Amino acid sequence: MRIGLYDPYLDTLSGGEKYMLTIAACLSEDNETSIFWDDTSILERAYNKLRIDLSKVKIEQNIFSPKISLFKRLLLTKKYDYLIILSDGSIPLTLAKKTILHFQFPVEWIKKSDYKTKIKLSKIHTVICNSIFTKKFIDKKFNINSTILYPPTITEKDINKFEKEKIDKKNIILTVGRYSLLPNGTSIKKQEKLIQIFKEMIDNGLKNWKFYLAISYLPENEKHIANLEKIAKNYPVKIIKNIGYDELKNIYSQAKIYWHAAGLGENLKKYPHLAEHFGITTVEAMAHKLVPVVIDQGGQKEIVENNINGFLWETEDELKEKTKKLMIDEKLREQMASLARQKAKQFTTEKFCAELRKIIL
Repeated sequence: MRIGLYDPYLDTLSGGEKYMLTIAACLSEDNETSIFWDDTSILERAYNKLRIDLSKVKIEQNIFSPKISLFKRLLLTKKYDYLIILSDGSIPLTLAKKTILHFQFPVEWIKKSDYKTKIKLSKIHTVICNSIFTKKFIDKKFNINSTILYPPTITEKDINKFEKEKIDKKNIILTVGRYSLLPNGTSIKKQEKLIQIFKEMIDNGLKNWKFYLAISYLPENEKHIANLEKIAKNYPVKIIKNIGYDELKNIYSQAKIYWHAAGLGENLKKYPHLAEHFGITTVEAMAHKLVPVVIDQGGQKEIVENNINGFLWETEDELKEKTKKLMIDEKLREQMASLARQKAKQFTTEKFCAELRKIIL
């Protein structure tokens, strides 16, 4: 079959892109699979950062570019058996035999389904969401019953390899995420807030611990990253910028605790897309036996079982308190770390590919 994929955010190479590119890799094993993008270097960059084998995937002209007329786009989409599209809130019109629409996040800014939207949705074969959290909002918004396909996080081969490795963990708290600026001046992943919280812990007597932030970002955010470095100055805080897969894996293997704070301080009833929609990096951390101490919002609650394989928190004081508990009680941390790795096995790439084929083929 001939399959085409489109992700409007592909150049960010973040969690949603890992999801879409893994779909491409899975389906390219026995199908003619293409990605619509105008920069052919994207596959090499994707491999370096995400370590996804896209050797059988082709890059084709981005037919979803605004430079392409609707008529030409429709004509070109007719050639495909399947089109799989990550939605930015819009519903595409295509003439492919089957169109799969994927939502990574709530789209509450979109108006309730009107007649035009309903017609477009009637042409969609399947709507896929990445979590129960996302599904709840998408189903209500479009009056549909979408299918959940949890993201791919790590391969079974890698987890088996990690289990055989003996690495001495260091006193490191880690957070991993893309830097994106919000209109209110804060970042979506709240990196600046986490730095401030860690600084407060140091000021209150915490010793012999470091905080690492692995951050990916586009060139336009360079000045904001420099500001984070300024905030962190003179504290045991290390900002690691735009690293590749192997380097990130090495940092995961060293750290003990994982922090995540997307949605902190935001009005999530009005803007639910500002919460973490699933939490791929949380699962990656758990696979490396980091204990997650993450905000009790969004899709994180579908991963972390509070007081079992990690901690959920609502306030900054609670984050500090639960982190200190792990720092003091090494036996508890080891126990939770082992259970965290077991949980991570529920979200492997192999399971993702198998479920994907059941859903769309």
